Amino acid sequence: MNDTLPASTDALDGPDNDCPTLLLVDDDEVFRRVLTRALERRGYLVTPADSAENAYALASANPPEYAVVDLKMPGDSGLVLIEKLAALEAGTRIVMLTGYASIATAVEAIKLGATHYLAKPADADEIVAALQRTAGDATTPVADSPLSVDRLEWEHIQKVLAEHGGNVSATARALKMHRRTLQRKLGKRPVRE
Repeated sequence: MNDTLPASTDALDGPDNDCPTLLLVDDDEVFRRVLTRALERRGYLVTPADSAENAYALASANPPEYAVVDLKMPGDSGLVLIEKLAALEAGTRIVMLTGYASIATAVEAIKLGATHYLAKPADADEIVAALQRTAGDATTPVADSPLSVDRLEWEHIQKVLAEHGGNVSATARALKMHRRTLQRKLGKRPVRE
């Protein structure tokens, strides 16, 4: 089954369709299907895609009003896709959704054109709220304690990885770490605070 095409392409072309269009990009098939249904129930016309490359092809043909983009996927990362989507249509509101959240990727996502950044797990209501947010929130709580050593290590690795354009070998050299050790650390989910 090809999950990169919308259930009904006629719905995208219809002039009477008032539903906002949303491109949902995630390589996890089950998550993508569940979230597609949840967002459709909330009034979005969802076009699912399983990779950045497929998503960009779909967006080029029909630029979406909204996009929810996973960070870590086979092929191009969500950061690459965010940059391309923002260049394609500056008005697209993009939320990055990731299970590999870090300060470095959040900063880069926003610089590249994302309007919000959410860590998984996030439910459909949180995603819709993020899509609709147009300003920052000065009342966001400030942490009472500093990051743990494990979390600081994760953040530092992500920062150096971003500085080296996602190149694992160059990052390992910069960190004076064996490449396999770095790959093992990158394969783990970040420590939650």
